[in-house]
Amino acid sequence: MNELRRPAPLAIPGNNLHFVRPAKKHCERTKAGGTRALAKSLIYMLLIAASAQSVLADSSPNSGKLWSRLTRHTAHQAKKAKPKSSQSNKASLAALSLAALGNIKVTTVSKEPEEVWRTPAAIYVITQDDIRRSGAASIPDVLRLVPGVEVAQMDSDHWAVAIRGFNSQFSRYMLVLIDGRNVYSPLQGGVYWESQMVPLDDIDRIEIIRGPGGTIWGPNAVNGVINIITKSAKDTRGTLLTAGGGNVDRVDGEYRYGGGAGKSFNYRIYGMGFDRGPEFHLDNDPFDSWATGQAGFRADWNPQNRDSLTLEGDVYNADDGYRSEFASYIPPAEHPADGTEELSGGDLLVHWKRELGNGSDMQVRAYYDRTNLIEQPILGETDNTFDVDFLHHVMLPLRQDFLWGFGIDLNPRNYTQFVPTIDILPHHATDSLYTGFAQDEITVV
Repeated sequence: MNELRRPAPLAIPGNNLHFVRPAKKHCERTKAGGTRALAKSLIYMLLIAASAQSVLADSSPNSGKLWSRLTRHTAHQAKKAKPKSSQSNKASLAALSLAALGNIKVTTVSKEPEEVWRTPAAIYVITQDDIRRSGAASIPDVLRLVPGVEVAQMDSDHWAVAIRGFNSQFSRYMLVLIDGRNVYSPLQGGVYWESQMVPLDDIDRIEIIRGPGGTIWGPNAVNGVINIITKSAKDTRGTLLTAGGGNVDRVDGEYRYGGGAGKSFNYRIYGMGFDRGPEFHLDNDPFDSWATGQAGFRADWNPQNRDSLTLEGDVYNADDGYRSEFASYIPPAEHPADGTEELSGGDLLVHWKRELGNGSDMQVRAYYDRTNLIEQPILGETDNTFDVDFLHHVMLPLRQDFLWGFGIDLNPRNYTQFVPTIDILPHHATDSLYTGFAQDEITVV
């Protein structure tokens, strides 16, 4: 039976401090893997680079242990990197009035910023403060906070996330977006949650629509929409370094640096990695150990008050343990298979927006996404996605707020057969998807 659990809220002072979750006692064996070594090497290099660059340069021979200097340096850099605007966000949402809560702006319902009280949808917003205090270590853990969203952890690195009760590992009627980029997999008809490793410190908010209120996004937005929105690069200036370890979360760390040129150009780069042990199983088989390394960047450019340009991308490589079964012809039998998913890929997104005045604007978003998945000894998949979306928002006479747009999505993919009894035909296929929408909101009163 899938285990449903919700992490207890933890009050942790400071916006950029992480913690180590309590260790779990279970039988543990280590699996060797190239990605695990990559994740550890990435973490060690980040720790050495950050500490050698600033900590050792500022320390004296009698300054104490390296760890204490590193801790003081990390807290100092986090304080410097904290944007001025966050000083006004120290008051919790519980202290806000109903009017102030209704004025929180969201973008998932109509693709344009609007106050929550004006949205004709059941929408829930998770803020960065909610994420930091939740004790969550992954996006599925964060989604446990949302009423009406069902999250079941199947093993160490696989989750089943669904809205409105239709729960399975792959929920094809639920749309998941990261900064407007669709992370849906056509092969399985769902989302590989183990590959959606957005650094939790970089998330600005997560907007969740329960029900078909987000159908303006097109396919899969039937039972709901989960839109993960990351922070602007101007809000992540400075240095952030986090590290942790234990006997389950063996080692994990993240290094982020943000800078810019003046007020019009800002950027950030990051690297993260972790090595996690298996969950407890009755047969004491540690098949689901998990190791990941990931790096990425984001750049925001505002050359004029009317234009804004965003460019962001990520690359990742992971080894995920899993358990499955496959059949054989000779002899006719079903065989259990404990294997490793070799998961790698990357994405690149560009978003341009121009303000036309009087509340009107137009936007263009384009992205490329590539996923390589090898599930030994079951099958292999290479999935490529090219997507372009156009949006035009115009204010018309007679109190009309008109919105229209269209999108083109091309998805060429290849499949590799490993066993005779499991195959997907054709081995080479391309899906083409064309969408369009129009929405007119007329204010009567």
